[in-house]
Formats: sequence, C-alpha cells, structure tokens
Amino acid sequence: MRVFSGALSTETNTFAPLPTGLTSFREYGCFPAGQHPAHMLNYAGPLWAARLRGERDGWDLVEGLVAGAQPGGTTSRHAYETLRDELLRDLRCAMPVDMVLLGLHGAMVADGYDDCEGDLLARARQIVGPDVVIGAGIDPHNHLSQAMLDNADLMVSYKEYPHTDVKERAIELVDLCAALVEKRIRPTLAAVDCEMIVLIHTSRQPARAFIDRIQAMEGRNGVLSISITHGFAWGDVADMGTKVFVYTDNDPALAARLARQLADELIAMREQLAPPYPDVDRALDQALGFVGGPVVISDGADNPGGGAASDATFILRRMVERGITNAALGPLWDPIATRIAFEAGVGARLALRIGGKISPQSGDPVDLLCTVKALTPALVQTGLSGTPTPMGDCALVEAQGIEILLCTLRNQAMGTDLFTGAGCELDGKKIIVVKSSQHFYASFAKVARHVIYAAAAGSMTLDLDCLSYLKVQRPKWPLKP
Repeated sequence: MRVFSGALSTETNTFAPLPTGLTSFREYGCFPAGQHPAHMLNYAGPLWAARLRGERDGWDLVEGLVAGAQPGGTTSRHAYETLRDELLRDLRCAMPVDMVLLGLHGAMVADGYDDCEGDLLARARQIVGPDVVIGAGIDPHNHLSQAMLDNADLMVSYKEYPHTDVKERAIELVDLCAALVEKRIRPTLAAVDCEMIVLIHTSRQPARAFIDRIQAMEGRNGVLSISITHGFAWGDVADMGTKVFVYTDNDPALAARLARQLADELIAMREQLAPPYPDVDRALDQALGFVGGPVVISDGADNPGGGAASDATFILRRMVERGITNAALGPLWDPIATRIAFEAGVGARLALRIGGKISPQSGDPVDLLCTVKALTPALVQTGLSGTPTPMGDCALVEAQGIEILLCTLRNQAMGTDLFTGAGCELDGKKIIVVKSSQHFYASFAKVARHVIYAAAAGSMTLDLDCLSYLKVQRPKWPLKP
C-alpha cells in the first residue's frame, strides 16, 4: 500500500491581537517533506501512526510537509497559501497513492479563508480523485464544515480534553482508513449540529461517563467511529459550534439515529458540562480558604493554546495588591523581561516591568522589584501525549513572595516540569496560577489539592456575549439572540 501523510495545523482565535504568519509556523514546527523528527508531534499524529502501521505492514510511506503554529490570531493569506501549496505539491509528487492521511486542526482561519481545512481537503480530493481514501485527524475544538465532511472519507477527533489521546486517535484513524482501502468496511456518515457551544472537560462528570460510553460503542454493532466536536468559541465563522458525527459500517440509518441521540444527550447536559468560573478575587479567596495546597488556578482567558498572548497581568496584579505570597505563576510570555533577567544573572535584584505588552486584552504592565532565582536556556516541558514542548529561554523571578516564570516562546502550561525544570518547586506552594484552559490538568492534577477555573479578562474571555460575532450562525446557546 502506498500512503501519503502530512500536516498543516493551527487554531485561530479571530479576536486575538497576534497574527499568525510564516514565522509562527517556523518557530513552532515546520518540517519540509521527509524531515519530520524521530518523535511524535502533537499536530502530526496521523503521520506518526502511519509510520507505526507502515513499518508493521510494509507500507510505502511518503512523508510530506508537516507544519504547525501555536494558536494565535488570523493566519495571513500568504502563510496559509504558501504552506497549503507546498503540502499539495508534495502530494502531487507522491502520486499515485492508495491513501492520504492528514494532520489538521479544524479551526484554522486565514485571511480570505474561513474554512482552511475544507479548502485544503477539497484541493487534495481534486488531486487524488474520488477513489483514493482521504483521512484526517482533527482537534475537537474544530469548526466542522460540510466541505470537510464531503472531501474526507474518514475524520477522527481526539476524545479527551485535555488531549491525552493524540496517538490513540491517530492509530484509530489510520486503521479505519486502511480497512477502507482494503474494502473491509464501507463507512456511512451522519452529523448533527447541537446549535450550542460548550467546553467539555472529560476530567470531570458528566462528560467522563459520556465519553466512556461512546468509546464502548465503537467497533461494535456496526459503529465504526464517533467524534464529538466541542467547537471553538473564539473563532467567528459560520460553522462554529458543538456537533456530533458518527461513522457506521454501511448503515446510514444507524449513523443518523445515533448521531441525533448523542447530540440530544449533549444538549440535555450542557448546563453541567462546564465547571464553575469564579471571578479573579473569588478564585483567590477560594484558593486561600482551602485547607492545604497547592491550589491550581487556571487563567484560561490568557491561554496561549487558544490564541491569547499569555502576557495578561490581571491575576498577577490582584495577587500583588492583596499581598498573596507563597505562590507561582506562569508561563508569562515576556521576551523582553526574560532577556533583561538573563543579562542581570542569577541572584540579581532589579526592577522589571512584567507583562501587559501586547494589547488592552493583556492589561497594564506590572512594575516589580524582582530577584532572579534561576535561568534556564531552551527549556522544554512535557506536552500533549508526552510530546516535547519548547518554551525557549526561561527566567524564574521572585517578587513579593510570588515566583513568576517568564518565557520567550509562547506556549501554555501543560507539564509540571515547566516549573520544576526552571527551578520552581511546587509542592510547598499555596497557589499555582497556570496560563492554560485545561491541558494543564493531566499533569498538574497529580500535585494539586484543588483546581479552580478563574473567569479573568483576556483574549479567551468566557463572557462570549462581549465578543463581536459577525458570522456565527444562530441560535447558538448560550449566545444571546
């Protein structure tokens, strides 16, 4: 079997101030054809799974471009068209092929392209024709479009949030696509729009039981695959929202019935899916009132994994003003302050202007007299599904009893080694504030006595009604009419 695989992936926050250009892809991970590294990248799971299955089954695997960017604002037209066309050239050069496996996100938006994945899949289909199997691995925070459904034979999204199952879902996709090539299955698809937008934390009930039950259905009684699209609320496109799509083996009636049933179950539990979101002061009050520690507070509104700048100071400022000590906060993206700390050296005591540099959504800078505690060049934390996540040069500074982790590469908190690798011990801390919405949970829940999700200001604000949507189709619970 001759197989082609590549990837083009980013998540676009159309309300975020930082545009996503070619530099963003090159900084995060952009590998020309045949140069994918010898470890899995979280945005190229299908290629990694194709390597594993290809080595076992003797496939002729052709590896094309693999490009991913840290989530940010709208992707430039030049960046998208340049990378798209390079990936499609690689596909043309690989022809003829039996199967195409693509690592996508599903919520990439570029200037002039509200549905990058639908555009890319349609162009790939034009190249390979109707008989070649096309499979795509996608993130559940996608904008599932008709163009995506029409041009891929199979799509599989991660089921877990945090996304701890990147490898497992990629293997599921590759195995299903191989079965289709070998004519052992005949997938039939149904998709249902839930007309809502929710965050589905699989680390808590009722989502945990719902996902477990879905996984138990797959591979039995004609059900091939079930995916839940959470949607990505910070993308202003027509297809934004929560959806369910189901593949069955040559049974369209079953696919339609099951997709509708699961969508109705999600709608019925929507009020229970998200955790409580206290405002900043209430979150701090709860953390201080909790017996023992550490208590982890999620600053999801400034999550770089959703396109925020990761330099917002709203929580840091209140901690300083309230005299809160024995705390850690990070990663705060501030290349300028980091460089100053590196110049000053470990042990130096100096005034630093921290954060608040990118836009009003970042708040105002905080001026602090800091001690440089540790300097770590080229820090790498453990990311999704164990994949390495570079943070660039990192400086750990302490001011008024708060240790602040400054970084030069914009990535969210995922592994506790983000802090411990930079010299910040977490066990004795009362409060740990992480710039992350949920991906921190898999690792930080192992050290946290309690987790609080704060409703702060920022580019990923949870107050969706304050966002100026122009394209989203309504009704869309909980958005106002």
